[in-house]
Amino acid sequence: MNEKTNNMNAQTERLNVFEQWSRKAVWPAYFGCVWAVMYAVFVRFYQAAGGTLGLPGQYKNPEALQMASYVAGVLIMACGFILIALVKPWGRVVPNWVPFIGGKNIHRIFILIPTLFCTAILIAHGISGMITKALFLAGIITIQFTGWISLDVHSLALWSLLFYEPWFLIMGILAGLTATHYALTSGISPRAFRRSMLTYLIFVFLLSMYYVFSIILKLA
Repeated sequence: MNEKTNNMNAQTERLNVFEQWSRKAVWPAYFGCVWAVMYAVFVRFYQAAGGTLGLPGQYKNPEALQMASYVAGVLIMACGFILIALVKPWGRVVPNWVPFIGGKNIHRIFILIPTLFCTAILIAHGISGMITKALFLAGIITIQFTGWISLDVHSLALWSLLFYEPWFLIMGILAGLTATHYALTSGISPRAFRRSMLTYLIFVFLLSMYYVFSIILKLA
C-alpha cells in the first residue's frame, strides 16, 4: 500500500501546476454541460419555435432555419451531457446492455479523438468568427450573408462577435479542459501528454487560421 501511494505521489510531483490542476478539476465538465443546455434551450430551441431575437432579418426559408436550430439544439445538449460522462467512472466503461463488449473498459483513444476533434472545431469556429466579424465591422473586409431576404448585416455581425462566437470559444475551452482531465486521469504519461498537447495546440491554431482565410477568400 505504501509503495503504491509513493508511486502515485511521484507521478503527481512530475506534473506541472496546470496538469495537477486539470487532473483534479471536474467543474469544467459541469459548467460546460450547463453552458450547452442553456444555449440549446434559450437560443436554438427558442429560434426553432420562431423566436427572432438575435436574427435581425427575414430568412428565405424560415422552416428550414427552425428545423436546423432544433437539430443543432439537440446535438449541443447531447454534447453537454457527454462532458459529464468524461468525469464519471461509468463514462469509461461500455454499458452492460451492449452485446459482447458490455462492461469492458473503453480505450481512451476512442473518447479523446472525437472529443478533441469537436473541441478544435468549436475553438476554431469561435476564434475565426470573432476575427472576421471584427474585421468586417472595422470595414477591412466584406462578408456576404446568404439565405436572407432582408438583413441588418451590421446587427448580425455584432450579435456574432459579442454573443454567438464567444459561446463557441468558451464551450471549446470547457470541452478542452474536460478532455485534459480525462487524459490525465486515464493513465497517460506526463511526457506523452505534453507532446500531444503541443501538437494539438498547433493544430487548433492552424485550423483557426484556415477558417479565417477561408472566410475572407470565399466571402470577401
